[in-house]
Amino acid sequence: MNRSEYLFPVRHTRRDFLAMGAMGAVAMTTKTAIAAQEAVTLGGGSCRFKLDPAWGQLPSGMKYGLGCAIVVDKQDRVIVTSRSTSPCVAIFDKDGKLQETWGKEFASAVGYGSAEEVQATAHGLYLAEENGTEYLYWTENVARAKGADGKVGKAYGARVYKTDLKGKVLYTLGMVEKESDTAQKLDLTNPTDVAVAPNGDIYIVDGYGSQKVHRFSKDFKKLKTIGGRGKDHGQFNTCHGIWVNTLRKEPEVYIADRANNRLEVYSLELEYKRTVPDFRLPCCFYQQGGRLYVPELGARVSVLDDQDKLVARLGDGQGIADADINQHPGKFAKPHALTLDSKGNLFVLEWLPWGRVRKFSPVA
Repeated sequence: MNRSEYLFPVRHTRRDFLAMGAMGAVAMTTKTAIAAQEAVTLGGGSCRFKLDPAWGQLPSGMKYGLGCAIVVDKQDRVIVTSRSTSPCVAIFDKDGKLQETWGKEFASAVGYGSAEEVQATAHGLYLAEENGTEYLYWTENVARAKGADGKVGKAYGARVYKTDLKGKVLYTLGMVEKESDTAQKLDLTNPTDVAVAPNGDIYIVDGYGSQKVHRFSKDFKKLKTIGGRGKDHGQFNTCHGIWVNTLRKEPEVYIADRANNRLEVYSLELEYKRTVPDFRLPCCFYQQGGRLYVPELGARVSVLDDQDKLVARLGDGQGIADADINQHPGKFAKPHALTLDSKGNLFVLEWLPWGRVRKFSPVA
């Protein structure tokens, strides 16, 4: 790939969506249903949110897949990825209007032959600001191609790559065909998430694979690896998410040890410090306003303060079948990722076949 090329050179824009009937997409949710859901609130006290049911609609002909990741940039644009071929990525402006979708160009630019291969590997997305510029770190799961005979063939995916906000690939780690000054082979078996520290250090969790955590310098020099499968401290069972928490005086690395139902906390040098228990399949993190938000695949979102104390648990939908969850707008089924914008609006994306992504506005 020519490094000067953009990952998504062709984009649908707002004008395209109007031509496609995007403004009619809200018809998917009737006005009556929207009116009823506008009264739905989550939480209580100083941690209370109100559902905005009309947010995040896609135009006719497009749909979300399993909800993967969601981030927000400095302009309060919300970027959503899911296991879908159309779109692979959806970008909404601060008012919730769909600005862009990125689709088949994603596949060809990263060396895939079809959007289905993108769909098979889509997983994590992390937004970092470095020296005033924003970058995206994409995390791919591993998948295997099928031959004409139907047998499983060569593996692909298992990469982490850094791009600018327009999609220009800057660096790739993982299963690369050839190393170069912008590509480095790394034994990633099935990575899930990335985090970047204030000093620029990069952390990667191999959460669906080796259960290892890798630390790199800002110029991608490997510094340390810890982990392996297990229940002891320093071991993990689906180290699914990672975050550098800056709510305390000293930054700390938080790891969502999903199948062990806990958060493991480490120093920036990846030395074990403590465990935060009592979670139901924690997935990842986002911090804002002195609080740490944790989406749990076990049907809720937990909110912690800067001392790891529980502030609130939002939308506990445990016991409600996925097929019935839309009948319970105040409940979650499988929160997989979340983010907040500068106004404190909460966006939660769920690991459901229709990739449910919803906005919740803070209530004073």
